[in-house]
Amino acid sequence: MRLLHTSDWHLGRSFHRVNLLSAQAAFVDHLVETARRERVDAVLVAGDVYDRAVPPLAAVELFDDTLHRLADLGVPTIMISGNHDSARRLGVGAGLIERAGVHLRTDPAACATPVVLSDAHGEVAFYGLPYLEPALVKDALGVERAGHAAVLGAAMDRVRADLAARPAGTRSVVLAHAFVTGGEPSDSERDISVGGVASVPAGIFDGVDYVALGHLHGCQTLTERVRYSGSPLAYSFSEAHHRKSMWLVDLGPGGEVAAERIDCPVPRPLARIRGRLEDLLADPALERHEQAWVEATLTDPVRPREPMARLATRFPHVLTLVLDPERPPEDPFVSYGRRLRDRTDQQIVEGFVAHVRGGHGPTDDERALLGEALDAVRAEEARTEAPR
Repeated sequence: MRLLHTSDWHLGRSFHRVNLLSAQAAFVDHLVETARRERVDAVLVAGDVYDRAVPPLAAVELFDDTLHRLADLGVPTIMISGNHDSARRLGVGAGLIERAGVHLRTDPAACATPVVLSDAHGEVAFYGLPYLEPALVKDALGVERAGHAAVLGAAMDRVRADLAARPAGTRSVVLAHAFVTGGEPSDSERDISVGGVASVPAGIFDGVDYVALGHLHGCQTLTERVRYSGSPLAYSFSEAHHRKSMWLVDLGPGGEVAAERIDCPVPRPLARIRGRLEDLLADPALERHEQAWVEATLTDPVRPREPMARLATRFPHVLTLVLDPERPPEDPFVSYGRRLRDRTDQQIVEGFVAHVRGGHGPTDDERALLGEALDAVRAEEARTEAPR
């Protein structure tokens, strides 16, 4: 059975104020053409279809057009909600849409109810595990303590139980939206940590033939059977080195996996350049970046005059400017943003406590309390679909 694995479309998202809807439409064209050309048996979309809970109308229209085109091809589509999606909104009309071969899986309670497709070698059971916000789904999954590993483990226990009751030789595929240990994140994924822990071990998916993951935006192979497709477009400059693609997966008669990367269209390359302004304007080695979307980091000790306008004379698609003056590491004027770079919400809050206490950080009990408060805020945002 031939599968096309994709995820993290983030329909409606822009890139540093650049509207990406036309680039997302070009990706959809590519997706549909690939499904037709490669004679795909199923399209798998592993979450974050939209960029936010209430997407703009143009994004909804593009999604609607995509479903119609896949249905017209007669290619079954299996899709789960991600942490950016509103599971309730995405799942509206799922029962009716399923009649057209589009299977929306947004209800955690239904994670062990598979979509079953058949080929010449028998049945393949597809289990859709939507993004599981631990505080919101732990009771439904019978988990005492909220945590990503606990709720995802409980969901997978249900999947394995259902699979065990099926005819011998039934192959299995799981779609999941999670941060799996060993994956490399980028700057454009939303933090989903609970109690300071965001990732789950890959072994949690043992017992199935293929796991189609979403959430991380880089295409990655964690094991032969556990893979991220990544996002089809770059959504931050940290993805400048990514090769954006989908996985074309052949699932053999005994569950064997053969996977090939299918490149996605690139609307414009990304480039990160760094140095003093005059050097960036004169360096011949940077000629290859003149038509790219550019993030420029200026290291001039003193802020140059009109830096963005001057950069735009050579790099007309420069989008962001970062000032990082050359200073010794112990310089007290290092920017606040630079000091907080790569720190989690928990670490930032604990650092604030230490600052106001003259260097004395929180106790273990206080650290746990802070973690619970941060988790509660995130859970409330997910429950009420508050924008972030």
